[in-house]
Amino acid sequence: MARIFDVIEYANEMTDEIVHRFPDNTTIGDYRVGSNVIVRDGQTAVFFRDGQALDMFGPGRHVIATANIPKLIDFIGKAFNDRTPFPCEVYFVSMKEFANRKWGTPQPIIVRNPGMGLGVALLQGFGTYSFQVKDPQQFIIQIVGKQATFKIDEIEERLRSILLSKLQDTLGEWAAKFAVPEMIGKTIELGGYVRSLGEEDFNAVGLTLKSFYIGNLKPSEKSAEELRAMGMLDMATYTQLQAADAMRDAASNPSGGAGLTAGIGAGMGIGNLMGQALQGGMQSGQQQQQAPSGGGSSGGSMPDVMTPSEAAGFLKVSEEDVMAAINDGSLKAKKLGNAYRISKSSLDEFLKG
Repeated sequence: MARIFDVIEYANEMTDEIVHRFPDNTTIGDYRVGSNVIVRDGQTAVFFRDGQALDMFGPGRHVIATANIPKLIDFIGKAFNDRTPFPCEVYFVSMKEFANRKWGTPQPIIVRNPGMGLGVALLQGFGTYSFQVKDPQQFIIQIVGKQATFKIDEIEERLRSILLSKLQDTLGEWAAKFAVPEMIGKTIELGGYVRSLGEEDFNAVGLTLKSFYIGNLKPSEKSAEELRAMGMLDMATYTQLQAADAMRDAASNPSGGAGLTAGIGAGMGIGNLMGQALQGGMQSGQQQQQAPSGGGSSGGSMPDVMTPSEAAGFLKVSEEDVMAAINDGSLKAKKLGNAYRISKSSLDEFLKG
């Protein structure tokens, strides 16, 4: 048999709880008409019976009576006196603002970035938000249900998902009007816009979104790699980036020519694609090179015979890297006295691996 309660209160500070049911076991409490209900500051007490809300009490001391719980009369027959117990559940709801809740982008958000870089950018951000219960009865019915205790972490993932979806929609919309650097400079305005969009979803479950702040918004540090993995690059751009990465790795490799050869091979995969990428990526560099007096065609085309310095210019590496490749035999060259000369065919063969 359920215990009959004369005093109903929940003295906990509710630092991590939003809702706590009284009693907190599986039984339904039996309360006497005339019992005291003590509601502390920052709380609201909601009476339920059979899923139906009877009434709500704000902070203070209240006495249960048919006068302040009109629906109570439906559960008490005229043959009983005012001390008759009646079964119901009392939910204490924290009405304080839950502030400084953290949010962040678990995956970068793709936005268009026309006229800059690859034409798209991956943005990552983090910040804080705060919320508060607006309609205790609605929140209990739609979210809490029959749970005896409902804590913040049980709904935070849902709230963050709402906010991140609004942020993603907003960034996609703003990308049509602002370049990425401009959007990054409008974090206060952007945060306010996201808060206004998220308010409706919070209200739908009895909450109110008090604030949404963007602490930082920046391009992902691994944008190129992530774009490749997501299939966001066409073949030409992908190949050029592979070639650029291979050259960068080779230039920083202390093993010299061997590192250059390995780097090109890894970045290439297929020799012909590598050659096309190099030719496209080094067009401006070739135009600045002068063909030697005994050699090939004029202008930006590759001469038939080159010095190590000229070959390094076409490869976009240092002359020392070219000499290392010659010394380890991976790049064929003709030695004339103390100087080396490299044929176009030898360089083509070297590029093809």
